[in-house]
Amino acid sequence: MQFALVPAYNEEKTIEEVVRRLKKVGLKVIVIDDCSKDRTFELAKKTGAIVLKHEVNKGKGEAIKTGINFLLKRYPKVENVVVIDADMQYLPEEAINLLKPLKEKKADFIMGKRDWSKVPSRHKLGNFVWRSFFNFLFDQKLEDTNCGFVAFSNKAMDKIKDYLHGGYILESEMLVAAIRNNLKIGQVPVEVRYKKLAGIKKGVRMVLGVLIFIVKEGVKYKLSKLMDKLIK
Repeated sequence: MQFALVPAYNEEKTIEEVVRRLKKVGLKVIVIDDCSKDRTFELAKKTGAIVLKHEVNKGKGEAIKTGINFLLKRYPKVENVVVIDADMQYLPEEAINLLKPLKEKKADFIMGKRDWSKVPSRHKLGNFVWRSFFNFLFDQKLEDTNCGFVAFSNKAMDKIKDYLHGGYILESEMLVAAIRNNLKIGQVPVEVRYKKLAGIKKGVRMVLGVLIFIVKEGVKYKLSKLMDKLIK
């Protein structure tokens, strides 16, 4: 059985469409309503999703963790799960493409990779900085290190969930967790649609915040590898 986790906060405009389209491709849908103030909970339930609700807003990372914990407890034999945002930034139909390598046992963790020619310049620059530092520090060759459209196996779910906290570092957290747990990482092309750009000040804070996290975790990773070599 394959599931889709949809963290949502005030997404009444798009939640029904996301749920319907995920169900249409054969996925069982779990929406985690992160204390929305609109009709997100009601509409997701009406459309046939399993809906979990936070009584206080905890952020996307905690919403995903809530969904994973629910899955592992209620459906311990779940095969794979895809995580997709509720705002239609990514196409629900492409969830199947991310799940395919997991089903074929070619990977444990899949992150979407965006077509950079279709990404706004400001986002492209920030992602280039993150990607460059991440690949250097973690000895990777990933084409996208911060895509929010991801999928993971049952094995990966259990290992990744305790690393999730949220904010803009969420995607980097998941990748770091996958690397530290020796999970096989794969990437699949995905379409992405940007509806609005963050303000310049917010964008700068975002880039710096994620970069600091990547550098801090990357240096720890490099040091741990060095220590392993010295011990051997």
